[in-house]
Amino acid sequence: MLDFPRWKQLWFWAIALVCCAAALPSIFSVADLQWPAVLPQPRVNLGLDLAGGSHLLLEANPDQVVSQRLEAMEESVRAKLSQANATVKVGDISNKDGSLSFMVDNPGEVDAARELILPLTSGAGLTGKRDWDIKVVDSTRLVLTPTKEGIDQAVTKAMDTATEVVRKRIDALGTREPTIIREGDDRIVVQVPGLKDPTALKNLLGQTAKLEFKLVDLSALPSDVAKGIRPPGDDLVPYAPGAHGAEAGFLAVKRLGGIKGDQLTDASQGYDQRNNSPIVSITFDSAGGAKFAKLTTENVGHPFAIILDGKVLSAPNINEPIMGGSAQISGGFTVDSANQLAIALRSGALPVDLKVIEERTVGPDLGADSIHKGVIAMIVGTLLVMVVIVLTYGRFGIYADLALMINVLMILGVMAIINTTLTLPGIAGFVLTIGAAVDANVLINERIREERKRGRRVFQAVEMGYKEASRAIFDANITNIIAALLMAKFGSGPVRGFAIVLIIGIGTSVFTAVFLTRMWVAGWLHRTRPADINI
Repeated sequence: MLDFPRWKQLWFWAIALVCCAAALPSIFSVADLQWPAVLPQPRVNLGLDLAGGSHLLLEANPDQVVSQRLEAMEESVRAKLSQANATVKVGDISNKDGSLSFMVDNPGEVDAARELILPLTSGAGLTGKRDWDIKVVDSTRLVLTPTKEGIDQAVTKAMDTATEVVRKRIDALGTREPTIIREGDDRIVVQVPGLKDPTALKNLLGQTAKLEFKLVDLSALPSDVAKGIRPPGDDLVPYAPGAHGAEAGFLAVKRLGGIKGDQLTDASQGYDQRNNSPIVSITFDSAGGAKFAKLTTENVGHPFAIILDGKVLSAPNINEPIMGGSAQISGGFTVDSANQLAIALRSGALPVDLKVIEERTVGPDLGADSIHKGVIAMIVGTLLVMVVIVLTYGRFGIYADLALMINVLMILGVMAIINTTLTLPGIAGFVLTIGAAVDANVLINERIREERKRGRRVFQAVEMGYKEASRAIFDANITNIIAALLMAKFGSGPVRGFAIVLIIGIGTSVFTAVFLTRMWVAGWLHRTRPADINI
């Protein structure tokens, strides 16, 4: 174990020096020194609590989830009852007071109608209840009402989806380690380090990006639409500001049917070849492309509306079937607005609208003070530990101190290389790993002492000391890494920041305490061949 060939020594030194060199730009930045621009500049990113940034609290409206479920169920029921093999004849479906209802023409077919629509419902989690309640009223009317358990499940699913969509949109901005967590049943906390102006962030997160393609109802009278009179089976959708036809106010579109944008696979900002205006190019997946082709094939010559977040962007005519699953969206975009829409569409539509109810910009002053005091505490504590180690173990203490200093630099270097973010909890993890590195050296040196007291010779005592102590060190650190990996996997924000620094620190502390110090001690022993050691 004390034999270190030249290649292994060079390999260990290369790892240590590369990681230490990667830490220098961050050290120069903290010390307000200029790092040469011609050299690589890996930096440790600072979190919201250290560098400042933007804090937003978003709130959703659960009632919107309920209305969406009613509309989706109505469409599903219509499709189920209109199937060719469905012999049950029913009247019009009514959507009123949070329930769906319809009459069965033949009272003897009520049970058959119930069996047809029962598969459209499902269990509400582990509650033992279904998400919809189906009742027979007056022997001929079926009433479908969403249960509380089903609504709670739908709201939870919608908020989980909204949290993931928000995360994707912020990641697309290139920010470092944002904190995105749910708060309560209908709120999401967003913290983005380093972002001083939250305006663009609010615009991006406030955009639901709910894209729909719906057929225009040509039978609707323009005079009724202008008065806000909604034809049966239609929706009146306002035009987006600046869109062609905005002066008309509203457009009547078929409420059911059409295509939603949840089947997009890509969206990108581009330019119209005819007038070079910014557009957004979209691509559907195979199922969405087939549905889009079917819609355009069956309605050639009819206009269809492109609706984004409840506003009509345009209503072009379908001149020919649109095959291939690709389309373009135009609507008076600027390059920035088209790019933001593309990001929002790529990330997916928010299942519910999110409203900013709290907004604040966190300044870096408190973080700078925390960094300053943290650096002072770390320097003072480390120096005291180094003095005690040297006084206790002599030459072996000097090796431990050198390993400790290299360990500190390696942690910063690895963090800079992999672009991690340092937060206040991360600093706590940083200090904890320094203590673990000292603890490893103490275990090794104390074991060497014990072996010498047992009468072993110098080489044997050192070899056995490293061998036996390394087992305990590896066992202890493996359990720590398992815990840290679980925190990094399931935690977020400060918890994840702490875990990442802890994982990095455990790896570098084992490398410096076990491998580097053993290499130095082995080199000294082979050079001097001491008859005894002072440890």
